Amino acid sequence: MSPRKVDLATTALPHEVQAIREAIAEALRASDPQRPTQTIGQAKAGIYAFYDYDGEPIYVGQTAEGFSVRLGRHLTGQRSDAVAKYVLDPFEVHTISMWSLPHIGDMPAGKRKAALDPYEYTVYRQLLASSAFGAILNEGEIPPGPTQQLPEPVTRVIIPDEIFPDRSHPDIRIARRAQTISLLAKNISERKVSTGLRRTLVTQTERLNALAAKRFKALGGTVEREGAEGVVDEPYDLFSGQEYASGI
Repeated sequence: MSPRKVDLATTALPHEVQAIREAIAEALRASDPQRPTQTIGQAKAGIYAFYDYDGEPIYVGQTAEGFSVRLGRHLTGQRSDAVAKYVLDPFEVHTISMWSLPHIGDMPAGKRKAALDPYEYTVYRQLLASSAFGAILNEGEIPPGPTQQLPEPVTRVIIPDEIFPDRSHPDIRIARRAQTISLLAKNISERKVSTGLRRTLVTQTERLNALAAKRFKALGGTVEREGAEGVVDEPYDLFSGQEYASGI
């Protein structure tokens, strides 16, 4: 049997990449709850958050230039410090939330960041409270301040159903996390970096260990324990009874 001819001149995006980009574009076409006559992608200012396949919050940020621009940098291969430093692996992002803040978007561009900071801190505190690790992957410190009343967010899944089984497979996710940790550690070893980046490395390592342990346990993994009754096998429990909410 002759091998299939490979089109080396194709300009089409890989199917998975195209499907995810279309899902992101669809999310940005959702109506803005604060200004229903426009889409959330047209909002000029707001806060966003990313969640992984287990619903674990992994990143929070703000935009003073619009969700379309900012999310594009993170998720579609454009320039992003978080991605470039291996803080955030776009492969991990399953769901996004966007809080539109039109009263800040109406401000002069130079005044938006300071006005956004308290809202970003509010979302950040909420994410920390809901995290199984009490941590998220942001390198930079979110400036503390008074918490704010948040508007209704737009929350959308950006992984289409047809590619979810492969993307969400625990062995694939374990491999991706291990690769991210390796690249992040290499980056740290070669540069003078912030304490925050080292904290991100710790959080990524804990996330990898948790997922690998849950996978091992789900497949019937046991460890030997020696006690008064002799050596016995018991289920592996990394968290001493504190379960990490995973979909494995």
